[in-house]
Amino acid sequence: MLKYTKVSFYKMWINFKQKYFHTKTYLQNFFKRHKRKFFLYTGLIIIIFILLVPPITYLYFAGDLKDKESIMNRGKTGLILLTRNGQPFFTFYQPKEIQYVSLSNIPISIQQAVISSEDKNFYTNPGFSIRGIGRALFTDIFTGKLTEGGSTITQELAKNAFLSSSKNFLRKYQELVLASELNRRFSKNDILEMYLNSVYFGEGAFGIENASEAYFGKHAQNLDLSESTLLIGLLPAPSALSPLSNDPQRAINKRDIILMQMLKDKDITSEQVTAAENEKPVYNPAKKQESNTLAPHFALFVRDQLIAKYGEERVIRDGFQVRTTLNEDYQKYAQTVVRNQVIYLKRNNASNGAAVVMDPKTGEILTMVGSYDWNDAKFGQTNMSIIPRQPGSSFKPIIYADALEKKLITPATILQDVVTTFPGNYKPLDFDKRFRGPVSVRRALANSLNIPAVEVMEKVGVQEGLNIAKKFGITTLGTSASQYGLSLVLGSGEVKLLDLTNAYATFANNGAINEPKSILEIKDKYGKSVDSPNILTLILNFLSFSKSQQSQSVVSQNTTFLISNILSDNRARAEEFGGALTISRTAAVKTGTTDNFRDALTIGYTPSLVVGVWVGNNDNTPMDNIAGSLGAAPIWRLLMDNFLSNTPLETFQQPLGVVNQTLCLNKQTYTEYFIAGTQPQSCFQPTPTISFMPSLSPTPTNKPSEPLTLSPTPIVSTSPTQTPIFTPTSTLAPTPITQPTTHQPSPTLLPTL
Repeated sequence: MLKYTKVSFYKMWINFKQKYFHTKTYLQNFFKRHKRKFFLYTGLIIIIFILLVPPITYLYFAGDLKDKESIMNRGKTGLILLTRNGQPFFTFYQPKEIQYVSLSNIPISIQQAVISSEDKNFYTNPGFSIRGIGRALFTDIFTGKLTEGGSTITQELAKNAFLSSSKNFLRKYQELVLASELNRRFSKNDILEMYLNSVYFGEGAFGIENASEAYFGKHAQNLDLSESTLLIGLLPAPSALSPLSNDPQRAINKRDIILMQMLKDKDITSEQVTAAENEKPVYNPAKKQESNTLAPHFALFVRDQLIAKYGEERVIRDGFQVRTTLNEDYQKYAQTVVRNQVIYLKRNNASNGAAVVMDPKTGEILTMVGSYDWNDAKFGQTNMSIIPRQPGSSFKPIIYADALEKKLITPATILQDVVTTFPGNYKPLDFDKRFRGPVSVRRALANSLNIPAVEVMEKVGVQEGLNIAKKFGITTLGTSASQYGLSLVLGSGEVKLLDLTNAYATFANNGAINEPKSILEIKDKYGKSVDSPNILTLILNFLSFSKSQQSQSVVSQNTTFLISNILSDNRARAEEFGGALTISRTAAVKTGTTDNFRDALTIGYTPSLVVGVWVGNNDNTPMDNIAGSLGAAPIWRLLMDNFLSNTPLETFQQPLGVVNQTLCLNKQTYTEYFIAGTQPQSCFQPTPTISFMPSLSPTPTNKPSEPLTLSPTPIVSTSPTQTPIFTPTSTLAPTPITQPTTHQPSPTLLPTL
């Protein structure tokens, strides 16, 4: 069936290519036959476009061109974030009204500086510059895109007040039309006054008065030459040049350039230049904080994404209204739960916590709690959900998944939980410093045993471990295997809680990874969609068969089922965890605790929900014996039970590529899951009489059972391509190493519980 499908798809593709190239040839021949008509019609369309755009643009904006107040009101914008249901929950820059000041109250140094640096022919041009447009057009043709604006001060005012910040030829033509009309209706001083009161200076400040207060804590009329030129120097790239958020020297360098331009234009003397250059700016220390309370870390996370993609000025100037993925009810409940648990754990020297809730099917971030309390001046305003921290044993499933995918192990493979010295004289210990002898993969992973995990890491290889982690969306580990050694599997590398939660979402989503998604829709101040693709983009995407928005497979559904089945096996993990991780329904879950209890994590999921929780201290100081099952698990349980209430019960569905196999234990039988082809012989097939290591029942339950007493059992020898064969053994020596790995000595990590 699969072979037939592949052949059919191949034939369809060949037919498509033949039709495509036939159509292409037909169009080429058609163009050759009708070349004269083509150019005639094209020219006619261009002429119609040139003739119609000016009157249409004028009529559309005529009501706002009547006076200065109307023009300035169109520029009042901001950024509004909405929940997934469309309810506003956070605003940026919105409360700040533009404080308008007349040109007579704006220092002459500011007026001279902006003209000298932005538009030398401001007082003589007709609102636009033919030379500037020609220079910009030449640059744009050679770069293949609109990179140069060639704008005058009047054009910038027209763009800021009436048009979006997007760059296209229609908007540029409209800008010229509006600039000409502004130049006809208003005096040059009026235009300069409106421009200086509306242009963006960074730090959320529109207009010279707001900028003066934001940067220097004074009124614009009190600015001196050095301060004036520094502010004007920010205009080409306000967000990148702001001395409050970036290296102040960059702003000073721009100031000095403008001073030299003004000297060249004979606006100032060399003595004034020297005095201004020698003046050290004194910036405003009081930077206003936003007063919003719901999901402040998530709001900043979204804002930073928007600025990175569109630029801060466009986000604010175009009045972005962003419908996010945030679930308001989930967020409120999560903030309360995290806060209460951290306050309770303060007696154990825990000062902060974070939580991320996602939909694994889409990658949507439903909740992001970056700290236990935003108002905590010491710890609250750092978003710990995106700060890299050591994950402890919560990293293990990623390595186990790779070993299962490559068929290096099965859930029944026997690993050695005994005193072991790995390459580099590395001697890991389990959390309780006990040694259990031979254990199955199921028992080792479910109970978070360290020594068997390092054995699996050695089979996989550290470099391959880094590679698979990157495929799971973890990008903070780098590519150097020697930096971590075998302790990588125990969480010695630092990862973001958001990224690790999304990796677990990949398990929940049958091995398909989604990029974490925080934005559903963006509209500008006119209600138009910001990212609406044009017809050309849609055609190109269709022809290229773009998969950028589709989920990418990291591991097979067979592997993710085995991981989910082990991590949801309440009976198997009861040996170490009892009922600490048991909730009202089947859920896969893993904890992590780092060395000296510096970090405590719990991450778990169902097919429709994934929750990741971190508890610890921002400054990396140890907590007092707070493991993942004690610090983070209570938060995880409350969030899971609350968010899953009144939703259908779900289980992890066994795929066709996974088989059940009955194994024997001292004349008793039990069932284990295997990827088809890796299962050993069944009890009911003729085999030598041997003892098998029991796998605690893979069937998830809602009630933990008493741990079983286990005795030494045989080792299961496996290889990447062969079915595991059970062979008797009477020793507790480590399983022979199949892929030796160099390792740098590293401290023992105790990431269980």
